[in-house]
Amino acid sequence: QVQLIESGGGLVQAGGSLRLSCVASGRTRNTYAMGWFRQAPGKEREFVGVITFLAGTIVYADSVKGRFTISRDDAKNTIYLQMNSLKPEDTAVYYCAASSDYDAYVYSDKDYDSWGQGTQVTVSS
Repeated sequence: QVQLIESGGGLVQAGGSLRLSCVASGRTRNTYAMGWFRQAPGKEREFVGVITFLAGTIVYADSVKGRFTISRDDAKNTIYLQMNSLKPEDTAVYYCAASSDYDAYVYSDKDYDSWGQGTQVTVSS
């Protein structure tokens, strides 16, 4: 099992930036992919982006492409989500997740087996 701890959320004005961090511990060697998801009040959890560790592939949801960037620091077992040009519609609880399944459909939250506690991001207009 992998333990995940997110940090970096907060309140920011529209157009501002935040950087979220997700530190992984435990059985991280078997991690195939780590994804970022978000859930706004009254809405289902949605895919934000993912990084896979074998190929180093990074994919973003269309809604954040060009504004959000995922990066990794293997020495710190940490992935980051740099969020720029934030919009009020980006307001949500952001979660990082890890999958050990090499056949995982990484765009679906159902194929992840470890989740962080979430961090609130609020963007004011």
